[in-house]
Order: sequence, then structure tokens, then C-alpha cells
Amino acid sequence: MLKTSILAALLAAAPLAVLAQDKGADTVVATVNGTPITLGEMIVMKEAASQDPQMAAMGDAALYEMMLDQLIQQTAVAGAGKESAGVRAQLEIQRRNTLAAAAIAEVTKAQPTDQEIQAAYDGLFASAEPTTEYSAAHILVDTEEKAKGIKAQLDGGADFGTLAEQNSTGPSGPNKGDLGWFSADQMVKPFADAVAGMEKGQISDPVQTEFGWHVIKLNDTRMREAPKLEDVRDQISQMVLRDKVQAEIQRLTGEATVEKTEGIDPAWLGKTDLLEAE
Repeated sequence: MLKTSILAALLAAAPLAVLAQDKGADTVVATVNGTPITLGEMIVMKEAASQDPQMAAMGDAALYEMMLDQLIQQTAVAGAGKESAGVRAQLEIQRRNTLAAAAIAEVTKAQPTDQEIQAAYDGLFASAEPTTEYSAAHILVDTEEKAKGIKAQLDGGADFGTLAEQNSTGPSGPNKGDLGWFSADQMVKPFADAVAGMEKGQISDPVQTEFGWHVIKLNDTRMREAPKLEDVRDQISQMVLRDKVQAEIQRLTGEATVEKTEGIDPAWLGKTDLLEAE
């Protein structure tokens, strides 16, 4: 008798287990005015909000009910929406964006190999020569007369940082004019040329650039070597992935049959009333 009861219980439970295993993304979890809400939509919604700490802290049951309620409300409100030409255009753009993102995701699934990273690193740095970097400060003013007056004060023993705070119109003024470390190619040419010709501790005569007149103090110089591979591996890996994505975009676009319609007036982009058509 006991064995029969156990067998009956197992048989009764079996269909439930099969049903649980048969659930798929298209499984309908609710309908709103006949419109289905699927398990796949719930999963996508959860993935989209996975970075929300409040949602991450919720239990599965509470999260399920909250997301289902939101989708029910969204579906109910969407049912009252008017499907105009503008709405159809937005839906089509979103559809293509989603499909394009899925295609790109396939490209980025495989992480770059060590060989690819090494090759990219070598391409960037194998022949790179050490670069001179400069540490300098400047005082930027709008006229040569002001710059000459500041230079005269500095020659008389005035403090460079104090004069920079009081007079410089550049964003570095509040920081005593300090520009930090930079290479020559990061500065406009007249400024870079002036710094390159200075000695440590020297203060320049006024230098004119497109930004105004500068009085420059060279604090120090150093040689910057190429970075070690282990220090830039993550950045190189991302660069390789970007190159793969761009290559795939160019390949697919190049293989596509593209036919552009002639005679479309670019001014029609302003005809937003066209989006109201049903």
C-alpha cells in the first residue's frame, strides 16, 4: 500500500517536471487584452536592469512579480497607443539596432589571443623611440604688454605661482599655472617650440599662440619609454576588439546590395508632419 502511494505521487509529479523543463523564451507568462507577455521578455528585462543594486538585492519571486507588473502596465498602455508612421519608424530602427547589436556580440564573444595582442602591441610600440616629456607652468594673458609686465615682475623675484593665480586666464591659473607632464605634440607649435628650447628652471619671454600670450616656466624634463605589454594589455585587447568589430561592419556593408533613391530633397528631414500619418 505504501509503495503504491509513493508511485502514484511520483507519477502525479512527473508532468510538472516535464512542463518545467519545456519552458522556453516564447512561453507566455501573461496576456493583456490578448497580447502575450513571454518569459523571454522577462529575461531580457532582467538582464537590462542587472546593474541596478536594488533589483540585484531582490529575491527571484519578488523580482518576477515586479517585472511582470511593469510589463503588464507597459502592454496595457501600449495598447492605447496610436501606430503612426513615426512610431513604425522608431520600431524599425530599434529592431535593426537590436539585430546589429546581436551580430556584433557574436564578433566580440571570442577574446583576442595572445598572438593578436602581441602583434597589435608591436605595431604600436616596436619601433617607438623614447619621447621627451616636459613639466611646465604658464601664465596666460590677452596682451603682450601684460605678459611683458609679468615677466618683469618674475625677473624681479616675484613668485610664479602667485602671479599665475592672480593673472592667468587659462584653466591652470588656480593651480599656480601648472600644466603637469606633456609631450611636444600635445601643445600648439609656438608653445612646444619655446619649451623645447628652454632649460630646467628657466622662465621664457612672452610667447604668442592662438590662445593669447604665455609666460612659461620649465620645471623639468624626462624621457618616456614605450609602455610594457603587461601594463597596456587591457587597452590593447580592447583596441583589437574594436578593430575586429570595425572590420566586420565594413565587410558586411561592403557585401550588401545598396541602392540609394535619387531625388530625395534633404530639406524633407524637417517635415515632421509626415510622421503623423497612419
